[in-house]
Amino acid sequence: MKKRMKFFEKYLTIWVAISILVGIGVGQFLPEIPDFLSRFEYFNVSIPIAILIWLMIYPMMLKIDFTSIVNAGKKPKGLVVTLTVNWLIKPFSMYFFAWLFFKVIFNGIIPDDLASEYLAGAVLLGAAPCTAMVFVWSYLTDGDAAYTLVQVAVNDLILLVAFAPIVGFLLKISDILVPFSTIFFSVFIFIVIPLAIAYISRVIIIKNRGEKYLNTKFIPKFNSVTMIGLLLTLILLFSFQGDIILNNPLHIGLIAIPLIIQTFLIFGIAYFWSYKWNLKHEIAAPASLIGASNFFELAVATAISLFGLKSGAALATVVGVLVEVPVMLTLVKIANKTKHKFKEAK
Repeated sequence: MKKRMKFFEKYLTIWVAISILVGIGVGQFLPEIPDFLSRFEYFNVSIPIAILIWLMIYPMMLKIDFTSIVNAGKKPKGLVVTLTVNWLIKPFSMYFFAWLFFKVIFNGIIPDDLASEYLAGAVLLGAAPCTAMVFVWSYLTDGDAAYTLVQVAVNDLILLVAFAPIVGFLLKISDILVPFSTIFFSVFIFIVIPLAIAYISRVIIIKNRGEKYLNTKFIPKFNSVTMIGLLLTLILLFSFQGDIILNNPLHIGLIAIPLIIQTFLIFGIAYFWSYKWNLKHEIAAPASLIGASNFFELAVATAISLFGLKSGAALATVVGVLVEVPVMLTLVKIANKTKHKFKEAK
């Protein structure tokens, strides 16, 4: 079943660039719009952005055959890849690249105290695997919806107990104030609500029209919604962060470099491992993309609580938000172009 629109696929880079510029323009020339929308933020989670993400992930949630979730546990390789990369590699490789660039390569360009704050923000991103947007990346790579849900759920459970110790160890901070409200609210908003809506929809549609109608007629209706929702999300994100971008162009570019390198590295490790382990592409792609993307709501909230709203750590986590979507779309494209290499996987 073809889900992606050829028109958007062909010119995706252009649409992303236009969305970024439109978002910045809205923030600069129509600031009342982001100011108004920012009022609808609870536990550091933007409700307008959450609604757009619901629109993006709803088609994937519809695909979940809930009886198949139990079977995911019988195929542990994908979970092993995800968990190993996310918790035993990613936080430490992020620390290394942040230290290498901020403390060594950019020494003399970035003041040492500010470099330490940027490093802290990068570590917060590296210790928080993605919760919401990974459903979009999985959908765009034809991922196994049920398996992706299990991967995200297990990661979130580990996040509750591992985030603070890892961050504390890497940053040598003994008292980490983790905003658990952000974690719980994000899981509720980005997983529980859309999953419940999709489940009810699936039951009603199958009961009245049959599963074939659901898969061949109903779900394809949302093809355009996913891509348009993605571009609208970009516009909103950049409208919120326009001032930061324009006021700190050099440092934003410098911060982005290790974050981008880290993202490609983590994806590459997980994707190559999955290929060597003969995982199906529908499991390998989401497993690799979960680690590559970040739970930026948690990272931003923790940076603000630890270092302050105007700190370098907070800025670094915001840069993580800014670079994530364009970079992840590139990785989605790579995954789709190399899908044929996984055809023989069992």
